[in-house]
Amino acid sequence: MANVTDLQTKYSKLAQEYSKLRAQNQVLKKAVVDEQASSVSLKEQLKQRDQSLRKQEQEMDSLSFRNQQLAKRVELLQEELANRGDSPSQHGLETQSVFDEDLQKKIEENERLHIQFYEADEQHRRQEAELKARLQELEKDSEQHQAVVDGLTVKYMDTIERLQSDKARLEVKAQTLEREAKECRMRTEECQQQLRRCQSELNRQVKQSSSVIQEKVPFNDTKFSDYNSLNVPPHNRRHQLKARDLAGQALSFIQDLVAALLNFHSYTEQRVHIYPRDSSIEPISPLNQKFSQYLHENAAYVRPLEDSFLHLHQSITEDTVTVLETVVKLKSFADNFSSYTHFLQKILPYQLKSLEEECEAPLCTAALTVKNQELQSDMKRVTSVFEKLQSYINILALPSVRQDAMPQSSTSAVFTQLAACLHSLHDAIKEMSKHYNQKASLEQELPTVTQKLCTTTECLLGSLGSLTSSTGKIATFFSNNLDFFASSGYSPRGSTATLNPLQAESMLANKKKAAAYMHAVKKPRPQSVPYREALSNRRILTSSTESREGLTQQVQQSQEKIARLEQEKEHWLLEAQLGKVRLEKENQRIADLEAQLAAALGGSPNSQAAAASTLAQSHEEAEKEQKAAGKETTLCTSLVGMLCTTPTVEHVGDEESREQLIKTHYMTRVGELTTQLQISDSKAVHFHSECRALAKRLAIAEKSRESLSEEVKLANQNITRLQDELATTKRSYEDQLSMMSDHLCSMNETLSKQREEIDTLKLGSKGNAKKNKGR
Repeated sequence: MANVTDLQTKYSKLAQEYSKLRAQNQVLKKAVVDEQASSVSLKEQLKQRDQSLRKQEQEMDSLSFRNQQLAKRVELLQEELANRGDSPSQHGLETQSVFDEDLQKKIEENERLHIQFYEADEQHRRQEAELKARLQELEKDSEQHQAVVDGLTVKYMDTIERLQSDKARLEVKAQTLEREAKECRMRTEECQQQLRRCQSELNRQVKQSSSVIQEKVPFNDTKFSDYNSLNVPPHNRRHQLKARDLAGQALSFIQDLVAALLNFHSYTEQRVHIYPRDSSIEPISPLNQKFSQYLHENAAYVRPLEDSFLHLHQSITEDTVTVLETVVKLKSFADNFSSYTHFLQKILPYQLKSLEEECEAPLCTAALTVKNQELQSDMKRVTSVFEKLQSYINILALPSVRQDAMPQSSTSAVFTQLAACLHSLHDAIKEMSKHYNQKASLEQELPTVTQKLCTTTECLLGSLGSLTSSTGKIATFFSNNLDFFASSGYSPRGSTATLNPLQAESMLANKKKAAAYMHAVKKPRPQSVPYREALSNRRILTSSTESREGLTQQVQQSQEKIARLEQEKEHWLLEAQLGKVRLEKENQRIADLEAQLAAALGGSPNSQAAAASTLAQSHEEAEKEQKAAGKETTLCTSLVGMLCTTPTVEHVGDEESREQLIKTHYMTRVGELTTQLQISDSKAVHFHSECRALAKRLAIAEKSRESLSEEVKLANQNITRLQDELATTKRSYEDQLSMMSDHLCSMNETLSKQREEIDTLKLGSKGNAKKNKGR
């Protein structure tokens, strides 16, 4: 139901967003239509202004033509007046002077009107050009706005389609959730029915148990805490399974930590022999020699951590009771951890002095000195954190030695502080790893750095990375299971007393007795069979048992015989090889004897007898020499443990041949194991390089992700800024259009005034023409 409510809320939000986008789209469409209508009206107004301007130009042309006619007529009239008599009357002169003055005024007024008309015409043309340019700009802006509106329309259409598809998907999901809700309601009804049945059954059992308790139990010791503490608590199998599971996980983490510590100390020892002095070129300082000697002993302090925790894990089984009072193996782990902490305290001054010696090297820069000082503080911090861990682990190991060593109320606080201390260890090692990385990058810039130092530094950085990872896993594992560690797990019913080892032992013994008793009680009775069938079955069973026992004995005898024959086979194979060697020696000896006999047969009979006796003697001497040859061999041992025999006589005995064959077999086996070790080392190096490459790829991916997120933020900011600029531009265009409308209205008023003045001038010029005609 919660999922349906969330879907309905999400659907309502999507509907609101859809309505907002639709309203914005309608507003944009209306704005575009209004802009287009205003541009069309401006074009119409411009056409009307052009038409009125042409009419005014035509009227001005006609007025100028008439003015020219009037000017010519005035000139003609002046000539006629000049050609008339020389004695005009005084009245005529006055009239002529008045007419001349009026004419002069009209001429000046006409010039003024011409100037004003010219200026108005120029202003009108300039305004017309500005309006045309402005109209072109507005048309361009309208096109741009139309393109933006089209893009927004496409975008909104895509958004609408996506929202519609989301709506359809959500509707399908809502229908599915509704079906699931119906099924859940049905299951809920079934569960309620089962609950009612269980409640009725429990009520019946409670009544039955209450009647049994009232009738059979004379005394209830669970009501009193003193008596209840003597009761054995029930065995919590789930707690034991989880404890063993957590101990197995912790063992894997401890193994990783031990491997990382071994690598860190070993590579630190290698680095001491390489930098700042290379031991292969010149002797290192006495301080570093002592430091290297202590580091060489690190396995004696680190390996027991894994072994003792392995014994602790093996002691936690399903049939045991695991609480702080019964975990005896925790004390050995605490002792080994204390010895390792003392080892760290012992090598800490040498570490600090070794770093100071690196700072005193001639090529050590200021940046390297700073990093060495930071590493000194990091090593002090790591050692202090290990000392805190030692204290807390020793406190947790005390209840298994002395029951009243720590109260139950303090257990939770100790585990909480231990978890915080593990996180502090992870932070300290992480900081030290970071400073070592910075130091390695600075050392690579030195001119005297060697490939051996670079390789050792990379291995040291890899061990620090493994150490950081393992400590982080341990801290996270301990924090996630802090509640389980702090809980007691075992206590008598209705009491908060702790469980001692004697109670745990008696509880397990009672459990075994109860299991045996229940097994004996629940043993099914055999079914009854007829007497004749039972007799036949007994004969068959007896014969089959005898035959099975006989076959079992035959199988055992055959297996023993096979094993003995295999041993004899190997023995006779060696004997055959030795016999072959003996045969070759006998053939050689017979050939020598035949040669001596042939040489002896060539002489006298006495010489033949002497030769025969000589041959017999030489045969006996050869046998004696052959027997003594097995005792006159020397053994030499090489550096790799290879044994080689150096016979002092020409012939080799049987024991030496057998020993040579055994040595050849074992040397072949050693070669095979060496090859397998080399292959394993190469695979480990390959996996290490792959892990480093993957770590670099992960760092590059994280950087690219951060850069892309920054680009997305900038793009969103640009979109917001462009939307604001669009709204501002729209408002400015509206203001400018209103201003242009006001200006056009003022221009219309000015043109109407000019038109009235022109009409007035036309009327005045017509009146003057009439007066002139009347004269």
